[in-house]
Amino acid sequence: MNVVFLFVSLLAMLGFGLPVAMALGLSSILTILFFENDSIASLTLKFFQTFEHFTLLAIPFFILAGNFLTTGGVARRMINFAIAAVGHLPGGLAIASVLACMLFAAVSGSSPATVVAIGSIVIGGMLRIGYPQSFATGVIVNAGTLGILIPPSITMVIFAAATETSVGRLFMAGVVPGILLGLSLMVAIYIAARVKKLPRQPKASWGELFRHFRDALWGLLLIVIVMGGIYGGVFTPTEAAAVAAVYAFVIAVFVYGDLRIVEVPRVLLDASRVTIMLMFIVCNAFLFAHVLTTAQIPQEIARMIAEAQLAPWQFLLIVNIILLIAGNFMDPAPIVLITAPILFPTAMHLGIDPIHLGIVYVVNMEIGLITPPVGLNLFVASGITGLPLMAVLRAALPWLMVLLGFLIVITYVPEVSLWLPNLLFGPEIR
Repeated sequence: MNVVFLFVSLLAMLGFGLPVAMALGLSSILTILFFENDSIASLTLKFFQTFEHFTLLAIPFFILAGNFLTTGGVARRMINFAIAAVGHLPGGLAIASVLACMLFAAVSGSSPATVVAIGSIVIGGMLRIGYPQSFATGVIVNAGTLGILIPPSITMVIFAAATETSVGRLFMAGVVPGILLGLSLMVAIYIAARVKKLPRQPKASWGELFRHFRDALWGLLLIVIVMGGIYGGVFTPTEAAAVAAVYAFVIAVFVYGDLRIVEVPRVLLDASRVTIMLMFIVCNAFLFAHVLTTAQIPQEIARMIAEAQLAPWQFLLIVNIILLIAGNFMDPAPIVLITAPILFPTAMHLGIDPIHLGIVYVVNMEIGLITPPVGLNLFVASGITGLPLMAVLRAALPWLMVLLGFLIVITYVPEVSLWLPNLLFGPEIR
């Protein structure tokens, strides 16, 4: 009865337009008050215990680093380098846009930030040289999703906190899939550009390529510092986030000089707003997960699946369906925090690698970012281009097929995700 009340009240509140975080928290509190023995004091304690997750400290630091980099001109320098490297190919500016998204994803950890930073520059550039607006917009909307697949990734941090999984292994597991998805989009663009006879950029000389690489080097070094530091055991992923924030501040203000000291408080305030919003969702989602666990829902689902004798591939198919549907209505953070405590124990019972499951989650969340009615990347791209939301959706759909095909590969070929972390850290002992 308590579980029925929990989900009915949650859906009712969402139906009345209540924000997801508030709906999660209120439905959980009402369920506890009516059906459980917990006191209000214990609920307060649960909220504070949420912040005891050391892993979650990485979130505000990666958000702050992304804000410094977005404001500080790093994206523009990465775009110039990407154009110099691949702009001469058919559809070269679009291919360079994907490469720029990959590079910026490796320093920002956020998909919407990637769309804003890269899209606000390259979409106009593609239009000026003759690209159709739908083509340019669709490429950026989809390539921007790489922001949560290529590490560092805020979504990976949240999954790790919800499931007690290694953030370092998750980060390494995202490298190969992120590169493969980026290359898949580039190949699709190359083929489409040949068919549509889209323009290409003049081939850059080696001198120009080196000059643009040198300009972008300080931003690119952040990738080496974060991933190299984690792999080398110099610092934990959470400490790497703090290092990234300080490094991003230094290069934005003192190295590139694109950000003035007087503008730093504004960047801090913007990062604080995003952090507070996200952490409020995290707190309420953990409270929701606490109610589910108290009601033995994950254990009950695991028992039902065991009785149904589902094979791992069948379970992963169910997971994908659930996550794809949820992605239409919620942002990645609440989806991960609500579903992971339910599905994770069953996945472990079936012998599915937790790191593999984490990457499956992230790729599903990528697709959710470009599917209505709550696809955040669609709204961001609409704001950049001025196109209606449905026009942005139509522009994104052809490239969405690439992501769906990639999801199938990631789901049923776990070696794509597990090869690099197993090579660097050794097979995980469970």
